[in-house]
Amino acid sequence: MNLLCAALQLYWIVVIARIVMEWIPVSYDHPLARVRSALRSATEPVLGPLRSILPPVRLGGVALDLSPIILLVGLSLLTGVICN
Repeated sequence: MNLLCAALQLYWIVVIARIVMEWIPVSYDHPLARVRSALRSATEPVLGPLRSILPPVRLGGVALDLSPIILLVGLSLLTGVICN
């Protein structure tokens, strides 16, 4: 059970790291591009289906993707149920 709790907490950190990395402009030949790619590979299998269910919220000319927030809330609830 402790291993599952640690994995959920680690995935929560990975999702946060992806959110932060998406806001930082990085060219494709920069070393951080590999980190961004690894974070996308780790989170996209979960975020992709969430995006198909929950379309982006339009705020004027900008679209806000709420799927990472929903995923973080879900991970927090799951961690609370399983680990407490």
